[in-house]
Amino acid sequence: MTACVAVINAGSSSIKFAIYAAGAYRPPAYRGEIEGIGSAPRLTVSDSEGDMVEEEWWPSAGFDHRAATEKLLEIATGLLGGRPVAAVGHRVVHGGTDFAAPVRIDAKVMAALEAISPLAPLHQPHNLAAIAAISEGAPHIPQVACFDTAFHRAQPDVAQLFALPRDLVDSGVRRYGFHGLSYEFVSTRLYELAPELADARVIVAHLGNGASLCAIRGGRSIATTMGFSAVDGLMMGTRCGSLDPGVLLYLMDRGLDARAIEELIYKKSGLLGVSGISSDMRTLQASDEPDARQAIRLFVYRIVREIGSLSAALGGLDALVFTGGIGANDPEIREAVIAGSHWLGIEFDRERNRAGDRLVSRWQSEVRVWVIPTDEERMIAQHTTDVLKLH
Repeated sequence: MTACVAVINAGSSSIKFAIYAAGAYRPPAYRGEIEGIGSAPRLTVSDSEGDMVEEEWWPSAGFDHRAATEKLLEIATGLLGGRPVAAVGHRVVHGGTDFAAPVRIDAKVMAALEAISPLAPLHQPHNLAAIAAISEGAPHIPQVACFDTAFHRAQPDVAQLFALPRDLVDSGVRRYGFHGLSYEFVSTRLYELAPELADARVIVAHLGNGASLCAIRGGRSIATTMGFSAVDGLMMGTRCGSLDPGVLLYLMDRGLDARAIEELIYKKSGLLGVSGISSDMRTLQASDEPDARQAIRLFVYRIVREIGSLSAALGGLDALVFTGGIGANDPEIREAVIAGSHWLGIEFDRERNRAGDRLVSRWQSEVRVWVIPTDEERMIAQHTTDVLKLH
């Protein structure tokens, strides 16, 4: 009986999952999500054809990430009908300075990951809760941690440093970068589509509710917009992006404590804060309110500025790739970003962009522009298979 590899991607209020036949990564046998954890938990599961095969709701009381993972184990067991699960791979947001590659989870690794939870307090505990739930409910199944920070550990030292006293840097206050699993998948897929770009200077724009850019050459991260935390860099759905530290000092002097500032910069800013309407780009694009239009302009402006910065870090640019929920699905935002970056030598093809083609620049363009949907779960499944040698 063919074994399966399960993937769990735990976010702050949701858990995405996918189940793959071991060694076969596209499409997954099942893919689904429990969303609304803490408010109105809802499960949806679709099969390899994209047809929904399961839908369920639960009361919010007591339904945390651990309970959600336990429920996933129960549901997956029923869906697989006796097929064994060979391993579970997890997206873990932060690997700190010690984890530069996926690793099999044991008690020592778990303790190390718990110790660095303060580096990602809004994400890491949820990742670890899912791991702990599986360790208790199915201790015989090996688990692998795949880190969002690991891809960026290859950056030059100068790209990882803040201009702070050495003792702070040595204690872990440095630029880490995130969305690494997405960047790894997209860059790999780009080289499959265009092998001539294998050593090219590439910027990938991961644009969604969380957003960042990454400069890549030869499959290695050179620089990225997110830094110590996932609130840095670009403006996002509810996160402010880069902010003068003096603003935080000002807010502290006004009486805001650390938790209030955290709530402000992570959950009340970005598209939501500027527009006063929504964090959803689709809602803002449908609105005639001036603040909604300004929020969109600021979102694009910050992306264009950072594309210029990362192009400098690369010493030029050969390809720009859009991914993420907005990047892969919103032709208007792509067009606006490309218009602001035309000086790089992009020959835009509006018809291809509107049609949703993979290549949205002209082939002869000095800088080619691609659209490549990301697949973090597939990347995690591949890493899990490799770590455990399940080939």
